[in-house]
Amino acid sequence: MPYYKRAIAIFACLIALTCQADNVIDEVIWIVGDDAILRSEVEEERLRAQYEGQQMAGDPYCIIPEQLAIQKLFLHQAELDSIEVNESTVSYQVDMRINYYLSQIGSKEKMEEYFRKTTSEIREELTTSVRNQMIIQQMQMKLTENIKPTPAEIRRYFNSLPEDSIPMIPAQVEVQIISLEPQVPTEEIERIKTRLREFTERVNTGNADFSMLARLYSEDTESAKQGGELGFVGRGQLVQEFADVAFNLNDPKKVSRIVETEYGFHIIQLIEKKGDRINCRHILMRPRLSANDKVAALTRLDSIAGLIRGGEMSFEEAVIRFSEDKTTAMNAGVMANPNTGAGKFEYQDLPPEIARQIYSMNEGDLSSAFVMMDQQKNKEVCAIVKLKKKQDAHQANLTDDFQVIKSMMEQKLSGEFIQKWISKKQKETYIHIDPAWSGCDFEYPGWVHE
Repeated sequence: MPYYKRAIAIFACLIALTCQADNVIDEVIWIVGDDAILRSEVEEERLRAQYEGQQMAGDPYCIIPEQLAIQKLFLHQAELDSIEVNESTVSYQVDMRINYYLSQIGSKEKMEEYFRKTTSEIREELTTSVRNQMIIQQMQMKLTENIKPTPAEIRRYFNSLPEDSIPMIPAQVEVQIISLEPQVPTEEIERIKTRLREFTERVNTGNADFSMLARLYSEDTESAKQGGELGFVGRGQLVQEFADVAFNLNDPKKVSRIVETEYGFHIIQLIEKKGDRINCRHILMRPRLSANDKVAALTRLDSIAGLIRGGEMSFEEAVIRFSEDKTTAMNAGVMANPNTGAGKFEYQDLPPEIARQIYSMNEGDLSSAFVMMDQQKNKEVCAIVKLKKKQDAHQANLTDDFQVIKSMMEQKLSGEFIQKWISKKQKETYIHIDPAWSGCDFEYPGWVHE
């Protein structure tokens, strides 16, 4: 950068910015290219990391500025390469974080007090942060997209690993499931609808506040803490039946008709529409199941298991005919690990009820019917499971764990490439660090080269 431009940039950055919290003058502590890193930015990142429980192996006043500087190197390159991200995805991630803060802190007022900012300021800062994170991730993926080791290179890499560096692969299982939801009596459904109609009448006549009713009665425990408020969401983030009604609401003073979804029965109140996103409140109520309802479903499943054991139908055929688990019905009942998207589970990643069933089973065994909690729907269902495949804990080998070893090698090569890229950019970029902030043992030692 020409000297006069750099001088102007430094002078502009050093113009005092008032810190609202304690009326102390903010200061520039790093300059990376044309961008400044402020002391207040470091404090905000430290506060956010502290709240989110992130552990730092060292002095945060050394680690955080260096992390911010690295981000600026990637963001500058991303600007040159015209990297863009989906703004709807950014908004969704911001809403998720704000809703998380609200669920943990308890209210907007407490959140604003904790961060010493208004909700709109928190949202604006989070939007910038999330957008930058996504841009950096895409930039890193672009930089390393051509790192694709061949099978021969992967074999050589594995054979070069010291014995104590070869990872242990924990015991893993593949599980198939058939689940049924116990039949809810008509009387119980009518009881729920009558209660929701009462709430609707009280709100529409001005005799009750929707948000207060949600806090008291909604069985969506997370949104109930916020008076039933869901935060801004897009249509695709809601189940179809709910979205079809919510996005057709126009009067914030009125309450929707009763909506049935796989989660239960809802009534909805519009708060605000913004483009293709909506913020609304809802009250969710779920029918109560009696012991007899569960017994009937368990008996039916045991009969299905008997047909399978007797050879009258295969497990896969039974899945197609009987299973009400939408996420597995089109995949022969094979469960997918939400952490990896693959069909293999470590025992601790399975729902506890399923883990207990299969722990002592052998490959091909079929369980008895049992009751479990569907965590996604937050309701009880009845199920039988089959242990499709079981692999004991073992040290990784090329035959069984080729993909694991391939990922290890790709991560190693990508990390080395990124490290070299950062070192190269340090040499090409103007960097100035306030002497008071330079006495650190940085992860990348090339920051000081003036």
